[in-house]
Amino acid sequence: MDEASLTVHNELLNENLTLSWLSDHCYQCLFQKLGAIPSGKGPGLPSSAAFFVSTQHPLTLQVNSTQDTRELCRVHFSFGEHGNYSLWIKNLSNFTQKITCPIVIDKEPINSYLPILIAFLVYAGVAILIAIGGFVMGLDPVKKIMYRMITTMETERLINSELGSSNQASESSSSDPTFPAHRVATSRLRSLDTFRGLSLVIMIFVNYGGGRYWFFRHESWNGLTVADLVFPWFVFIMGTSITLSLNSVLKRGYPRVKLFRKTVWRSLQLFLIGVIIINPKYCMGPLSWDSLRIPGVLQRLAFTYFVVAVLEILFFKARPEDITMFLIPELVLYWPAWIFIVALETMWLCLTFLLPVPDCPLGYLGPGGIGDFGHHPNCTGGAAGYIDRWLLGEKHIHQTPTSHVLYLSTMPYDPEGVLGSFNSIVMAFLGLQAGKILLYYKDLHLQIMTRFLIWGFMLGGISAILTKCSRDQGFIPVNKNLWSFSYITTLSCFAFIVLLIIYYVVDVRRWWSGAPFFYPGMNSILVYVGHEVFQNYFPFKWKMLNSQSHAEHLAQNLLATSIWVFISYLLYSKKNILEDLMPTC
Repeated sequence: MDEASLTVHNELLNENLTLSWLSDHCYQCLFQKLGAIPSGKGPGLPSSAAFFVSTQHPLTLQVNSTQDTRELCRVHFSFGEHGNYSLWIKNLSNFTQKITCPIVIDKEPINSYLPILIAFLVYAGVAILIAIGGFVMGLDPVKKIMYRMITTMETERLINSELGSSNQASESSSSDPTFPAHRVATSRLRSLDTFRGLSLVIMIFVNYGGGRYWFFRHESWNGLTVADLVFPWFVFIMGTSITLSLNSVLKRGYPRVKLFRKTVWRSLQLFLIGVIIINPKYCMGPLSWDSLRIPGVLQRLAFTYFVVAVLEILFFKARPEDITMFLIPELVLYWPAWIFIVALETMWLCLTFLLPVPDCPLGYLGPGGIGDFGHHPNCTGGAAGYIDRWLLGEKHIHQTPTSHVLYLSTMPYDPEGVLGSFNSIVMAFLGLQAGKILLYYKDLHLQIMTRFLIWGFMLGGISAILTKCSRDQGFIPVNKNLWSFSYITTLSCFAFIVLLIIYYVVDVRRWWSGAPFFYPGMNSILVYVGHEVFQNYFPFKWKMLNSQSHAEHLAQNLLATSIWVFISYLLYSKKNILEDLMPTC
């Protein structure tokens, strides 16, 4: 998978060759040896050697003489998956001794992205059918027919069970001539659960493999892929939910000490659940402390939730009667918490750029390994990696970070480490500001969307300055492994814009109910823990007929993700059924 076959033909007599490769995606990397090619056997009798090359990104192939290591030729090419290629190394002229390296396509590659198109069309078709069905069911003639059918069935049930008459059925029906009465819906914002559910669904999909496409996996080091978007968005929405949930409780005068105790208990629960599910063989017996991984996704969520919730409990202020007297109320009314956040970010910057790391340059942000031309192979993550190894121990952090594949790094490094948690708190705090905007400008949709847009552009501008609008050349590159400052400003920018769009479509215009993402958003922790625990069990995983097929991996991962969406729908429906059975006041 993600490979092509390359046959190298050497026509040079008495010249053994070495073939090396370098990916365009590997920043400031050393060439890596691919293999050796013996000299030609004679005129018209080239020697050959077969290799496999990666098709994820364009490659530069370099041919060197084995005897004196001089470079003979270099070629840049983008290979296609499962294609067969030939690289011919020959003299262009016997007089000039100029060597050429043309690449010939022997077999055309397959279109590895076709399964994504088919999957998109299938899901789009299902969504269109559901939308058409909802439209048809909303037509007055259809609604009247459905009402008559429901009334008739209910009447027959009551008569047959001798529990009442048709009059009782009529009295229990709603004044709306369509459906039986339900309790009035709460004022809960569906857009928040929809956004949370969207992030969770993508997270489950990429955790299950994402069809084994490289852009559905985490980036090797600097840069962004689809997989790098979802966790920060989840953190962002968690911050938004904190301020909305605590606001109603604190306004009722609930004791802050009790809220603090509940916050501690919930954070501890999340942390312990995270430690259990992130360590392999957790259901096979007692965990071994020698190799127990301590950081993880739920652990970071627990720590982030605790800090941001405590900030909200300590510095909560009710909405002023005249909110228009404040230019930026989410800043002005919450200035003590902002001082803490600025101090926290300053601490991250100081530790990242000023903390001396043995045998590493000051302020190093690279992946180590063969990156930076191999000068700092054991400096993966700089200060962030050093702090984790010193504080937690090498055996208690992630052993195979994403940098080990492309950059061949060998040092343990944890993307959910201690230093990155600082910026996770900042990310959640920015989400908390979105919640404050929703509270301060309740029902003022234009004001809410305008402020979301302003925050999004402001954070995007900060990201542009920090990164110089480049992947690797900026002051602070966007980096998920480090949870760099530019990473959270970029993802917060995206979060404000995406939330604005979903808020407008779901809560303002009501063009979309938020389904199906709304359902996992209502049961996020349960669904996340469940997908981690059962990921290796049927029907979420099965033995494949062709493990080298993107199509089969994609089908398996999409089906597994869809099952969890359906489970969350059942949980949501069960909750609604139970609520409908509860007596009302």
